[in-house]
Amino acid sequence: MILDQEKLAPENAPTGGPTPEDLAQKKRTAYWKENLSYLVALLAVWFVVSYGCGILFVEQLNNYRIGGAKLGFWFAQQGSIYVFVLLIFVYVYLMNRLDDKYGFGE
Repeated sequence: MILDQEKLAPENAPTGGPTPEDLAQKKRTAYWKENLSYLVALLAVWFVVSYGCGILFVEQLNNYRIGGAKLGFWFAQQGSIYVFVLLIFVYVYLMNRLDDKYGFGE
């Protein structure tokens, strides 16, 4: 008889909808997917700037000068570092917006 009462208890009753835990997990999964898309996009920009401008397109960029140095050389030595630091600030901005969107802000 005790087992029948446990089966009928409100906490054991089927709800028909997603539980709060399911919703929280979906929210975390969506947050993580969006975070990964930001990471991939920003790393792709960094790759193009550091590898593309510093190695692949160096001959074309060397036709221009910045501060007396050839532009291809400048990207290989300084430009990719500046772009990396800029991408850090962009990532912080994007993540703060993402945190606010999903309610994970501080």
